[in-house]
Amino acid sequence: MIRSALALLVLAIFASGTPAQAQMTDAQKMERNKKNVVEFYDAVLNEKNFDKAATYVGATYIQHNPIGADGLEGIKGFINFLRDKFPNNKSEIKRVFADGNYVIVHVHAVREPGTRGNAIFDLFRLDDNGKVLEHWDAVQPIPDPANAKNKNGMF
Repeated sequence: MIRSALALLVLAIFASGTPAQAQMTDAQKMERNKKNVVEFYDAVLNEKNFDKAATYVGATYIQHNPIGADGLEGIKGFINFLRDKFPNNKSEIKRVFADGNYVIVHVHAVREPGTRGNAIFDLFRLDDNGKVLEHWDAVQPIPDPANAKNKNGMF
């Protein structure tokens, strides 16, 4: 009798069990999402490595920047543009925030060494498996500090 009850309990546990991915807490998912976005960002902007970047992309890739194309071909085109026009481009993520399947990065991007570069906010939407599906951005050139109305800086 005890054996039968134990066997039924074990069977019930396995029958109701879910994949490890589904058992992740919200906090664990957000940490995974932040990690995946940081690695995707680095692969695209610093390494300019399309094959690596593609491993972080989900079933679709929707681009909201009007000068970028959708899909993996859009990512490949952007990487090729950077490689050709700005081979020394470096982007340093200053902050990363996550809310569910959305991740925001606050970035200092310098296309040419010796220039001030741009302050960027990128927003990514990820799927439930932590793959990038969608991207928005806002880019602001970093002004000469002598012309700033405050001393707060961009970062």
